[in-house]
Amino acid sequence: MPGAVVRAVPERAAAMAPGAAAAALGLGLLLAAAAARPAAAWDLWALRCGFSSDCECGFGPDLRGLECDLATNLVGQPLVRQQVMKGVREFLENRNPVKPLVMSFHGSTGTGKTYVSSMLVRYLFQGGLQSPYVHQFSPIVHFPHAEQIEQYKESLKRWIQGNLTNCGRSAFLFDETDKMHPGLIDVIIPFLGPSWVVYGTNYRKAIFIFISNAGGEQINEMTLDLWRARKDREEISLQDLELAISKAVFENPQSGFWKSGIINERLIDFVVPFLPLRRHHVKQCVVSELIQQGLEVRPDVVQEVADSIPYFPEEEKIFSSTGCKTVASRISFFF
Repeated sequence: MPGAVVRAVPERAAAMAPGAAAAALGLGLLLAAAAARPAAAWDLWALRCGFSSDCECGFGPDLRGLECDLATNLVGQPLVRQQVMKGVREFLENRNPVKPLVMSFHGSTGTGKTYVSSMLVRYLFQGGLQSPYVHQFSPIVHFPHAEQIEQYKESLKRWIQGNLTNCGRSAFLFDETDKMHPGLIDVIIPFLGPSWVVYGTNYRKAIFIFISNAGGEQINEMTLDLWRARKDREEISLQDLELAISKAVFENPQSGFWKSGIINERLIDFVVPFLPLRRHHVKQCVVSELIQQGLEVRPDVVQEVADSIPYFPEEEKIFSSTGCKTVASRISFFF
């Protein structure tokens, strides 16, 4: 599955700065997006935006396309489809939302968190991840040094406020929040609730997505218990998962959400659990990847790739330890 594309904060700051350099960078972004998007897609985008008043800042939601893509290409995640579509649809149906949409994606490696976040912005913003109104943050890239946390707090707050002033209809993606220094993420609390004022813009139309492996262990345990009870994964309780995830991230001193006001003040609108994938899910990923690479879909290759991936628990070998994350790289070994 595709990984997150992380752009350094200074590049976006340059895009916001006045002058020829900013204009050149902005033009470069537009040209890059144009090259990536087929002409027909641009025509459809222009047509959709021509009948919508919500297309400020390249925003043109295609919920039907998003729902279809999730149903067709997202493997083994019934709760994700349900929660993402419910959250986005309810948010966009409200012409004057009382607060930004805040979603938190949780699950083990390779279960589709980054894949879904990129899919989501692709169906909401012209240019998807390359849109100048979609902002990505990685703790490893942008906040690597614990001793500089106070500086990071100030920079992050200014950065979000500046981008919201530029366009209230912005999206902010925080990758690997479980690796973020505790206390840092709380600096954005004022932007997540209903009471903050950003001059000249309606920041309540913004979208915040947190992506984390935290809570993955609890999700895996609950899904395994369900399997041992001979129940279908669709029967898993969303409420029980939400409670287990919130407790896991809030009480873990190593988590970016450790004792966070974002959890305490219930500012997350939708907790989205990504379940561990079974062998038949991995096979679906193999088939999709073969098609994407233009390769022949051979049953023997599908089986061999699926068999080459480690599974847990050790005895039953029910769930993939890496989800579908390594599928693309493994295919080359069998051709």
